[in-house]
Amino acid sequence: MSIVDAVVVGAGPAGCASAITLARSGRSVVVIDKATFPRDKFCGDGLTTGALRHLEALGLDPLAVASWHRVDDIVVRVPSGREVELPLPRRQGQFAVIARRFDLDNALVQRARAAGATVHDGHGFRTVNVHADHVEVVADGLEPVRARIAIGADGMWSPLRKALGATPEHYLGEWHAFRQYFTNVTGRAADKMIVWFEPAVLPGYVWSFPLGDGRANVGYGIARTTGTRTGMMKAQWPALLATPHIAAALGEHATAESPHRAWPIPARIDKMALSAPRTLFAGDAAAASDLMTGEGIAQALLTGMLAGRAIIESSNPDTVRRHYEQSVKHELFADHRMSVFLQSALSRPRALDAAVRLADLSDWTRRNFARWLFEDYPRAILLTPRRWRRHMFGAAGAFS
Repeated sequence: MSIVDAVVVGAGPAGCASAITLARSGRSVVVIDKATFPRDKFCGDGLTTGALRHLEALGLDPLAVASWHRVDDIVVRVPSGREVELPLPRRQGQFAVIARRFDLDNALVQRARAAGATVHDGHGFRTVNVHADHVEVVADGLEPVRARIAIGADGMWSPLRKALGATPEHYLGEWHAFRQYFTNVTGRAADKMIVWFEPAVLPGYVWSFPLGDGRANVGYGIARTTGTRTGMMKAQWPALLATPHIAAALGEHATAESPHRAWPIPARIDKMALSAPRTLFAGDAAAASDLMTGEGIAQALLTGMLAGRAIIESSNPDTVRRHYEQSVKHELFADHRMSVFLQSALSRPRALDAAVRLADLSDWTRRNFARWLFEDYPRAILLTPRRWRRHMFGAAGAFS
C-alpha cells in the first residue's frame, strides 16, 4: 500500500486549509470526514477580515458560497446604553462577511478537491496506528490510509486526539455559544452587524449577523464556568430576545425559522498540545479560537495552512512538529494572551463604556477600531512591532 504525504481527519476550514496548501504544492493528501457535505455547522457565520484574507489566499471564490453577504457597518452597544456605529472602509475590498457554514464549508471541500486533494466525506474516523515510518488511519468504509503525517482537524472533541491519548481530561471549552436563524427581520439588524454587551451575559455578548433577504443569525456566547449548562442558556434566551433594544433591532415580525443550537468553543491554544508523534492538530482540535470573541474560523484557516507548510518544509516528522509548533506560537500566542487580558476587561461595564468612548472619538478611530475588532490587525499589534507593516492602517481588504 502506498504512503501519501498527509492524511487529514476533518474537512472543516482547518482541514481544507491544510489540504489545499499541501495539494497546491504537489503533495499527496487524503481528507476524511464523517459528515457528507454540504452539512450544517453550529456557528455565528461571521467571517472577519483575517478569515477573508486566508480564504482569498486559499483561492476560494466568493461566488461559490451562495449565502455570502458583505457587511459594511457594525453597531456595538454596552451596558450603559451607549452605542457606537463602526463603519468599515468602502470600495477597498471586503472586511466583514456573513456566510452560512452550510455553504462555506462545502465550497472549501470543493476547493480542496479542485486543488488535487482526495476527499472522502461520509466516512467516520475509527482508529489510528503510529509506526516508525508512517501513520495509518482507519475510517468506516475505506481501506486504511497510510501517510507520512496526520493532521487532526476534527473539532474540539477530536476523535484523532482522543485515540492518541492527547485529550485533556474533563475539558469543556472556554466559551459556550447559542444561535438561532431568524426570518422577516425588518429592524436595523436586517443590514447591520450588531453586538450587544448585555449585563446578564458579560463577559459574553449577544449578536445579530445579517444574511440578507430579511434573514439573520442571532445568538449569544458566554464564558464557561463550572455551572454552565446548555439548558440555562435556553432558559435565558427568550428574555434576551425580549430586551427592548434587541427586539426593536430585529423588528416586530422577526420569526425563528429553525431550532436553536448550542456548541462549546475551545480557546486555550497556549496550553493545548499542538502535536503528537507524526500528528499535528489544527483549528478547534488545537483550541485555537479567539478567547475575547469566541471567533475561530480565521484561526482554523491559519493553523491549517501552517500545518500544511510545516509538512512541505521537511520530510522529518520531528522537524515538522517543531516547525509547526514554532509557527503557531509566533502567529497566535501573543494575540491569545492579549485576548486573555481583554476578556477580563469585558466583564467590567465601565471598561466597556470607556472603550466605546475611545472608539467614537473620530472617523479614524471608528474605522480602525472596527478593523482591529474584526482581526484585520492582530489583537496584540501594539505590543508586537515585528508585525508592523508600512501602510498597515490603510491596506485594502480581501478580494479587492
